[in-house]
Amino acid sequence: MEERTLLTHEGYKRLQDELNFLRTTRRQQVAKRLHQALEEGELLENAELEDARNEQSFVEGRILTLEMMLSNVTLIDETDASDGPPLTVRLGSYVTVAEDGGPEETYHLVGSAEADPATGSISNVSPLGQALMGRRVGEIANVNAPAGVLEFRILRIS
Repeated sequence: MEERTLLTHEGYKRLQDELNFLRTTRRQQVAKRLHQALEEGELLENAELEDARNEQSFVEGRILTLEMMLSNVTLIDETDASDGPPLTVRLGSYVTVAEDGGPEETYHLVGSAEADPATGSISNVSPLGQALMGRRVGEIANVNAPAGVLEFRILRIS
């Protein structure tokens, strides 16, 4: 059985846009590059041809990966039925935390397919994501790290 891909509506659109770009624009660019490299002759030392073939393999592999991910999507419902902020951290939540009186940091809890820690999007299966899931404002989330246990106090959930 194939694993479900958890995505926000924004992440779903972003992956659909990438797939569309790869199928239409990028495939044509790589095909043109391959054609030009083949015109130079299929010599064993034709580095441009080898590079173009590698790029084609990468593009086709990414297309297959995206098609598989998008065919097994479960969209994360980021709306809450209540009128106030969510009571507990769940997929789609924005969580503001502070570690031992340190600066506040805000994370968006998403599925692993769209996680990007550099932009503050963390996976629900990451150590911090797992520690935050189901917690409430004011609670402490403990994360096992190589340097020891890190404690994050949950300040806000939106």
